[in-house]
Amino acid sequence: MVRTVGVEEELLLVDARSGEPQALSSAVLALAESRTGGESVFEPELHHQQLEFATEPRADMTELVEEILRWRAEAAASAADLGASVAALATSPLPVNPSIGEGERYRWLARRFGLTAREQLTCGCHVHVSVASDEEGVGVLDRIRPWLPVLLALTSNSPYWQGRDSSYNSYRSRVWNRWPSAGPVEVFGSAESYHQQVEALIDTGVLRDKGMVYFDARLSHRYPTVEIRVADVCLDPADTVLLATLARGLVETAARGWRAGEPPDALPVSVLRMAAWQAGRSGLEGSLLHPRTMRPAPAEDVLDVLLAHVRDALEDTGDLASAESALRAVMSRGPGARVQRRLLAETGSLRATVAECVARSRG
Repeated sequence: MVRTVGVEEELLLVDARSGEPQALSSAVLALAESRTGGESVFEPELHHQQLEFATEPRADMTELVEEILRWRAEAAASAADLGASVAALATSPLPVNPSIGEGERYRWLARRFGLTAREQLTCGCHVHVSVASDEEGVGVLDRIRPWLPVLLALTSNSPYWQGRDSSYNSYRSRVWNRWPSAGPVEVFGSAESYHQQVEALIDTGVLRDKGMVYFDARLSHRYPTVEIRVADVCLDPADTVLLATLARGLVETAARGWRAGEPPDALPVSVLRMAAWQAGRSGLEGSLLHPRTMRPAPAEDVLDVLLAHVRDALEDTGDLASAESALRAVMSRGPGARVQRRLLAETGSLRATVAECVARSRG
């Protein structure tokens, strides 16, 4: 049976003329709900300058991209009624003073985490892949750890921060890792061990609830899925579908290894943090840490290794050819970070860069 995939995308709300982030999420959410007769899938996020949507679980990638395009277009149409636009950017290229969203949860985060919460205007993409049980899910989590930095590099789309080049391709990943529970995790070994660690984190009192367990990949506390949370939101929706395709391939490959009794790589968290840092720093522009050796290797070679690792799973779902084509496209034009830097070089203006990214976000 083919595993289903769902995607959650966070989007940036920007002024249609200036490109500066605008605190309009409440108004956009209300308009979207009225436009769709209550069908809207949009939700508020930590800051008023962003909103989120989630797709239905899909087994067919064509249906997934159609839904992503639909909700991106609906968000853009609702924002346009307020003189705003929607950009699939993981950080704002232009300076911004984020404002915390409504609700007690967000106010608690602001009180508890101070500047970390107030500055945390970042947009990610989370991929949910169905699993048969928590035991299978933890078997997957234990085996996909070395591959997650590659997904980060592939989706890197946040080179700018407060009007300046950060020197990173995914600066969002650096900002996100300020949260105390964010980042890679050790091998759990069993669902019982996983749940015990989650409860231990909550019992510290540092975290509010299970929703704040911000591992790079985790068991969803709402759905029977593994939730891969490492990626930037993708500028091009085609890259979102590639991310979802590779994520499903990684989950299926890991589940097969778990069922066969193959042990996971016992890589320490400290080394995985190096791999994640390198992926956020260089994206696809230089070297990544090879998932099997944790030694530097050209990004293109690492992508080839990833594709070979999930090849059987992609063949079984009929996704291999499309994944190969999409990977070639990303290597040619680059992920969002490369596109943003090229646009700035061509236009000399971050505002013009944002305007072009708004158009590209529609697909």
